[in-house]
Amino acid sequence: MILQNYTLVTDFVLVGLVIQDNFVEIIFSCFFLIYIINLAANFSIMVIAMLDVKLHTPMYFFLWNLALLDICYSSVVVPKMLTDLMSQKKTISFYGCMLQVHFFHFLGSTEVLFFSAMSYDRYVAIAHPLRYSTIMSPNVCLCLASCSWVIGFLHSLLHTIMTVRLPFCGPNTIKHFFCDIKPVLELACANTSLNLKLIIRVTGTLVVTTSILTILSYICISRFLIKIKTSDGRKRALSTCSAHLCVVSLQYGTAIFTYIRPSTKDSLDQDRNVALLFTVFTPALNPIIYTLRNKDMKNAMKKLFIRSYN
Repeated sequence: MILQNYTLVTDFVLVGLVIQDNFVEIIFSCFFLIYIINLAANFSIMVIAMLDVKLHTPMYFFLWNLALLDICYSSVVVPKMLTDLMSQKKTISFYGCMLQVHFFHFLGSTEVLFFSAMSYDRYVAIAHPLRYSTIMSPNVCLCLASCSWVIGFLHSLLHTIMTVRLPFCGPNTIKHFFCDIKPVLELACANTSLNLKLIIRVTGTLVVTTSILTILSYICISRFLIKIKTSDGRKRALSTCSAHLCVVSLQYGTAIFTYIRPSTKDSLDQDRNVALLFTVFTPALNPIIYTLRNKDMKNAMKKLFIRSYN
């Protein structure tokens, strides 16, 4: 395509959330409160996991990383969304948009990789309790965490580079409340079939592979749960897995719904509604689910609370 007669886009306009004027302040207050809960709860998990020596285990090492991911993940989207809710001009610079695309997919893909690592950790804890500390050594945990961060970064970098190289010279209105890759590609003045194929194949492979590994881990876990004869032992083993399985189901369900199915005009509108779930609500639900279902974390919180008032 010859682009000499076109002016390249320097700013994008975000459609934002479609809300009646009467409800804007209420929605803003609700989302702002959820974001504060997200920051406070995840930061608390990070602090407690570092201060309590009993929590210096592989499970809480991964949970610490997940809490950090949730803070960063929602912070890429929510502050800008809240600002746009209260302003008439919902613009974002071209490079600001590309940065949002990159960090959103970097942190999101890293999170699903961590879910697989955490499911493997739960499998080892239940199937090989006597060798747990040997198998899940500090070096192994550090390697799993490092690989998750690096693969997530490279996965996102691929999509970001392939998006930045496209010319944007026509409409600049993004039909979303943040710069997600599919609605951004809709505005490109060039063929984006390769980009869309990469999303379906590369992102699809990442999501499907990690979900299969997670499912296989829980199939193996279920086999060992059947062998546990005492109800207390089975209940204790289930309690360590149920919270993780609940969080995983939410994240994988929304990721598969948004990025693996083909893009259409109606699907983009649906994606905008589903995006609220994994950008606003899920990061705030993660620490609540983990702490309410975890005796060690609750005991550590009580000790820290008592110590701070003595």
